Amino acid sequence: MWLVPRDTNGKGSNRIPLPPDLRAALIRWYVGKGTVHDEQAGITLVQQARIGHKWIACDCLGADKAPAILTPAFLSEAETYYLRRLTSSKRPEHLPDCPFFRDQVTIRISEIRSRSTPLEPPSGFFEVLKPAPEKLAQRPEDDSNDDRTRNASIPRLARLLWRLMAAAGVNRIAPLAYREEWSIRHEFAALTRAAGLIEIAPGIQLEKAFWTHPKPLQARAVYATLRALEDRWPRDHAPQGFVLLYAKGIHGQEITLPDGDTVTIANRIQSPSVRGNPIAGPFLVIIVVGKYPEAKGYAPLRAYAQPILNGRLFAPVDSDFERDVLRTILRTQQELHGRGIDLAIDKPVFDTLTPDGPCRPDFLIEARSRETGEIRNLVVEAMGFKTEEYEASKAITHPRMAHLGQIVTIDRQNDDAHTGRRALLQGLGL
Repeated sequence: MWLVPRDTNGKGSNRIPLPPDLRAALIRWYVGKGTVHDEQAGITLVQQARIGHKWIACDCLGADKAPAILTPAFLSEAETYYLRRLTSSKRPEHLPDCPFFRDQVTIRISEIRSRSTPLEPPSGFFEVLKPAPEKLAQRPEDDSNDDRTRNASIPRLARLLWRLMAAAGVNRIAPLAYREEWSIRHEFAALTRAAGLIEIAPGIQLEKAFWTHPKPLQARAVYATLRALEDRWPRDHAPQGFVLLYAKGIHGQEITLPDGDTVTIANRIQSPSVRGNPIAGPFLVIIVVGKYPEAKGYAPLRAYAQPILNGRLFAPVDSDFERDVLRTILRTQQELHGRGIDLAIDKPVFDTLTPDGPCRPDFLIEARSRETGEIRNLVVEAMGFKTEEYEASKAITHPRMAHLGQIVTIDRQNDDAHTGRRALLQGLGL
C-alpha cells in the first residue's frame, strides 16, 4: 500500500510505500482483529494522510496497475476516522477478496426528517461533542451496516436547537392582542434568555458559551472564551460552544449570511432542505464549536440549518409549502383579530402524547372569542406530498391528532391563500 498525492491515479513515482508493520496493523483493525495499538496506528496514518493531502492506494491489484483508492475521512458526528472507497466508472475496484472491498461502518445521518418517527426532546445537557477517544471504523459485518445505508436518525444538534426554540417560545406566535414585537432582535433576545436556563455541562450555563452573531466566531473570540473555560469544564464533558446565526442560504459546508459574507464549517451542514425536498431560506443555523483532532485547537465542527418563516418570526417550517401555509394562518389571524377573535399559533417541534399514541401536527391553533370567551382548537396539516408512504403515515397520526382539535387539511394541489383561508374559517365554524 502507498500514500499518493490527492487527485491522481496513484501510479506516479512519488508514491510513498507504507511500512509492512503499519499495513498489517491497518488491515487487522479494519477486519475487526486488531488491538488498541493497531487502531492508534491506523488513526495516526489517516490523520497524517489528511494533513498531507494524501490518499491511500491499495496494492491488491499489484504494483504495475492503477490502484484502487481509499480516501481518509473524519466523521465528526461519530468522532470516528474511516477510509472511504473512491469509486467511479474511471476508478479501479478492489479485488473481491481484498479486505477493503467493502466500505467501513460509519454512522450516516438521515437527510429527510420522518414525521412517523416518534420525536422527543433530547435528554441530558445541551452538548453534542463527547470526550470519547478517537475511533477508527471497521469493516461492516453485513450489508445492513454498510456505509451507503442512510439510517433514519435525527441529528442531536437538530433536537438541541428545537429544544432551545421551544424553551424560548419562538415556535409559538401569540395573539395580536398581546402586542408582542415581531423582530429579529426580539427573537434572538428570547433565545439568549432561554440559554441562561439551560446547562451545557454541570455547573456551566449555556449562555457562557453561546453567541448570536458571526463576528465572535470570525474574530476567534469564541475560541478564546472556550480556552478560558477549559479549567472549569468537568472532566467527563468536552468543552464546546454554540453559535446561532440567521442565514439566508446554505450550500455544502458554507453558510451565507444576510450581508453576503460566509461562514465555513468543517463538515457538511445538515438540514431538512436536501435533494428531493429543497427548502429556500431563511434559516436559523446552530453551529457547535469544539476541538478539531487535526487542528490541535477549536473550530466550527458541525451545523444544523432549520428553515424558518422569516427574519421577524423564527417559527420553524419543514418545507416551502409549510411556510406558505403559515403565512395563510397569519393572514387569517389578522382578519379574525378585527372580528374579535384571538388566534394563538403553535408549531410543535416534539411529539404530543395522546390516548392513541404520539403525534406531531404541523400547526396547532387556539381560537378564543374576546366577546364570549369560547375556545376552539384546530389542528392544521399541510399535506405536501402524494405518496403511499406519506398517506399511510397520516392515516396513523390523524386519528391521534383528532384528540387535540378539529383537523383542517390544506393540500399542496389547492395551494392558494383563498382556499387555505376558507378551510381555516370552516374549521372554526365561521
